[in-house]
Amino acid sequence: MGKGGGCFPSKKQQPTVASDQAITTAERSAPLPTEEKIEGSEEVVEPAGLPVVETKLKIFIVFYSMYGHVESLAKQMKKGVDGTDGVEGVLYRVAETLSSDVLEKMYAPPKDPSIPEISAAELVEADGILFGFPTRYGCMAAQMKAFFDSTGQLWREQKLAGKPAGFFVSTGTQGGGQETTAWTAITQLTHHGMLFVPIGYTFGAGMFKMDEIRGGSPYGAGVFAGDGTRQPSEAELSLAEYQGKYMASIVKKLVDT
Repeated sequence: MGKGGGCFPSKKQQPTVASDQAITTAERSAPLPTEEKIEGSEEVVEPAGLPVVETKLKIFIVFYSMYGHVESLAKQMKKGVDGTDGVEGVLYRVAETLSSDVLEKMYAPPKDPSIPEISAAELVEADGILFGFPTRYGCMAAQMKAFFDSTGQLWREQKLAGKPAGFFVSTGTQGGGQETTAWTAITQLTHHGMLFVPIGYTFGAGMFKMDEIRGGSPYGAGVFAGDGTRQPSEAELSLAEYQGKYMASIVKKLVDT
C-alpha cells in the first residue's frame, strides 16, 4: 500500500466476472426440473378399469313333457323372458321316470338333447321359476311330482323361500284340469315358502275371447293336447310368451324393492 492512500489489488486476487458468467451459463444450460403431475390435470393417466360384466336375472323354466306340448309352451315362454331387459330364461326338463320300452309303446317322441335335466339343488340359483307339466286326473304328472319329492333338503333348509314361481299346464280335454292342475300344485310352493305368481287376467282381451278353443287360465298358460295330435294354437303360444314376460317383470320388481 503506498502513501497516496490508493488501494491496488493484490496480484493473487482475480476478478470474479468470468467465473460468474460461467456459473450463469451453466445454470441456463442445466435441464429444467420435471413438474409434478397433479391429479386431475390432463397429464394424469388413470389405470384402465375392469370390464363391466352384465349380470342378468335368471328365470328357470322347468318342465316335463311327454309328447312335446308342454315343451312348446316352455320354449315360447323363454322368448317372453328373454325379451325383457336384464332377464334370461333357462330351459330345464325334469328326469323321466318311465323306461324307454314303455315310452316307445306309448309313441312318445325322443327328448330334445339340447335341454338338460335339472337337479333339485340347482333350483336355488334361480331368481324365479316357471314349472310346466301335463295333467294326470287334475294333478301334476308323476314325473314332476317325483322331482318335487326330491327337494326335501331344500324344504328343510327353506332354500327356496321367497322365490316367485308360476305354472303352465297341458290337458287332454277342455274339462281336464286347466285350472285344477295348477291349483293342486300350489301346495308344493306353500311348503317351500315360495310366492305363487298367477297371471290373472293381465293378458287383457285375449283372456275373454270365446271364438276358439284355447287352453290357459288365470293360473297360467295352458294347451289342449287332445289325443296328442293337436299342437298348441297361436293363441295358446301367445299366452305362454306373455306369461314369460309377465314373470320377468315381477322378478325385476321384487329384486328392485
